[in-house]
Amino acid sequence: MVGDEGKLGEREEEDGGEEEEQIVEGLGLYKGKVRIVNSEEPSEETMLLWGIQQPILSKPNAFAKQSSLQLRLDSCGRSLSILQSPSSLGTPGVTGSVMWDSGVVLGKFLEHAVESGTVLLQGKKVVELGSGCGLVGCISALLGAQVILTDLPDRLRLLKKNVEANLYGDVKGSATVTELTWGDELEPFLCDPLPDYVLGSDVIYSEGAVMDLLETLVDLCGSETTIVLAGELRNDAILEYFLEAASKEFIVGRVDQKQWHPDYLSPRVVIYVLVKK
Repeated sequence: MVGDEGKLGEREEEDGGEEEEQIVEGLGLYKGKVRIVNSEEPSEETMLLWGIQQPILSKPNAFAKQSSLQLRLDSCGRSLSILQSPSSLGTPGVTGSVMWDSGVVLGKFLEHAVESGTVLLQGKKVVELGSGCGLVGCISALLGAQVILTDLPDRLRLLKKNVEANLYGDVKGSATVTELTWGDELEPFLCDPLPDYVLGSDVIYSEGAVMDLLETLVDLCGSETTIVLAGELRNDAILEYFLEAASKEFIVGRVDQKQWHPDYLSPRVVIYVLVKK
């Protein structure tokens, strides 16, 4: 099936299944296969994820360790060193001071997707929401994107440190750091021109933040913008709430783990691609 605006690729039926599952080749700028989430019944998606991936049966922190002062990761031909601030975790609401598996998975997913040709980041404008320690934004810049990393004002010091420490020498793209509170009016440079990609990892964490997040996503996205979000499967009710609300504005597709970086797979993580309806 081809969407009216050319956003959806071809539709397939899932082999061996009695019910037809909508799989499309490409959604927005992402050229890989995605499974379209049923906007009428988002509970189907959460039941499927928790039933098949069974996240609670696997151990968290396969790739990240919040008690460490830094995370080391090889990516884009260099060794990245991401500073963390474990002591800040004691502050209520502060989780961006350390890395989580979803951020590592998303960063390596983007690297793998660029190598396999399903994502093109060279010269693209990218806005990252909730950048935290900055790993995803740094990898995006190394892959050629013009990245704007954003977070709350009290998170920017650590974020800037990591950007400066890891983006040195010959970098294909660029990175700037700025504050952004979801739901607030956007600074003109964030949305003029509108970004090609909006990225986020672990940004769906509470019902209270969902509507502010969606307001910012709507403001940042035009008809040519593609959103890529990764998150850890901790609370099915919060994810279902997000999917139900997001489906009013966006087509939502889930990326199968077969298209992730083969060394960075986790049943506790999910990756979604969204485009405006």
